[in-house]
Amino acid sequence: MEGKAMPQEESVLRLGRDEALEAARLWQECGDAREFACRVLGSVMNALMDSEAQQMCGASRNERSDGRENSRNGYRPRSLKTAVGDVELEIPKLRHGTYYPEGMLARWSRVDTSVAAIVQEMYVCGVSTRKVERVASKLGISSLSSSEVSSLCSDLDAEVAEFRRRDLSGTPCCYLWLDATYMSCRVGSSVVSQGVVTAIGLGADGRKHFLGCDVVDTESEDSVFRQVNLSKLITYF
Repeated sequence: MEGKAMPQEESVLRLGRDEALEAARLWQECGDAREFACRVLGSVMNALMDSEAQQMCGASRNERSDGRENSRNGYRPRSLKTAVGDVELEIPKLRHGTYYPEGMLARWSRVDTSVAAIVQEMYVCGVSTRKVERVASKLGISSLSSSEVSSLCSDLDAEVAEFRRRDLSGTPCCYLWLDATYMSCRVGSSVVSQGVVTAIGLGADGRKHFLGCDVVDTESEDSVFRQVNLSKLITYF
């Protein structure tokens, strides 16, 4: 309801007076909401990792305790590219053994899954890798090179191949729609206009099913049936 404040017990983030003052100071220091969100995200993630490492040690920092099982040995800096910009993280190091925030960060990756999804969506929509790099820089994400964009999108080919090999034997169709949309496609070193043919079938359940697609040089019936292997896709009643 308009004008009604959220009850304190329903608030996800409960700030005391000191925390609220610090948040207000940080807001004034930051230039915009994106930078503020980036700084807050980094602080929260670092605090969570610090707490997990402390639990693994069995005692607070500099605390003498019979229950202590390990001790801290500094930090390992790491930059994470997120949707709000680059977040600078400090991963705690232990004197014995190793610590890694498995549920928070993916190993060998410095890009958050949300950024990877954004990059893949732009790539699928035809945005070049260099343009993706420029868009990322506007979001505060640094050094997202063309090679990194290509690497993030490398899994798409495997997903498409798996989709095209899926078993459709249990999806009989009584009606079939074929259509082609002409798009500019790169073939070798040149860009040419080609038809992207889609096959959609009406199943026995009354729902439409996307059966397959292929790229053809012409929208003629002969080309469609030659290059889109419908015999493996559709079972008629």
